Amino acid sequence: MRILVANVNTTASMTAAIGASAAAVASPGTEIIPLTPDVGADSCEGNFESYLAAVAVMDKVVRYEGEYDAVIQAGYGEHGREGLQELLDVPVVDITDAAASTAQFLGHKYSVVTTLDRTVPLIEDRLRLSGLLQRCASVRASGLGVLELESDPDRAVEAIVEQATRAVVDDKAEVIVLGCGGMAELEERVKAATGVPIVDGVRAAVTVAESLVRLGLSTSKVRTYATPRPKRVTGWPLTP
Repeated sequence: MRILVANVNTTASMTAAIGASAAAVASPGTEIIPLTPDVGADSCEGNFESYLAAVAVMDKVVRYEGEYDAVIQAGYGEHGREGLQELLDVPVVDITDAAASTAQFLGHKYSVVTTLDRTVPLIEDRLRLSGLLQRCASVRASGLGVLELESDPDRAVEAIVEQATRAVVDDKAEVIVLGCGGMAELEERVKAATGVPIVDGVRAAVTVAESLVRLGLSTSKVRTYATPRPKRVTGWPLTP
């Protein structure tokens, strides 16, 4: 099995970290292929960057020349998953959906701990669109930008732990979801501080994607995610 894991930003070191996290939970025989978009912002923390990332990820995936069995979009709360589902015949799993749905198996309510406060409404909207918001106790911001997760990891863990603890105590969350692909590999440190299950979207998405492939299931094409109608699309795919 081969799974493409597409980072939504253009920071290659973050792509590598996401790929390593995905590979750590992949089953024997599953190959993880990390992808970095050719265009876009070095971090996604708002609508402009998110929509830009959606186009860039779709472009990167459709121009990939090798064979693959599933695609993971590794951006929490980002746009674009629906477009990929229209374009592809293989399963498409977004880490937002994978993390939130997995959390619902583990407790009555879950909370998301993300980066900047401005991303909270985007995440809430994506969870609402996916039908996953009802079991969400809260979406909390750590106050750190995406790139700070790499540049100052100790401070990042401290901020994430603080908000996760508040979610458990104040919001009555029973599960914490790490709301950023760049938070991959922080589960154990946050779990040790909070005592509740911690779900990382990248790792959850790998197990979901593998399960769909093994079950022989993919996106329904009869209506909502039907293949795009043939027409001229100027300038597509993009020129890197």
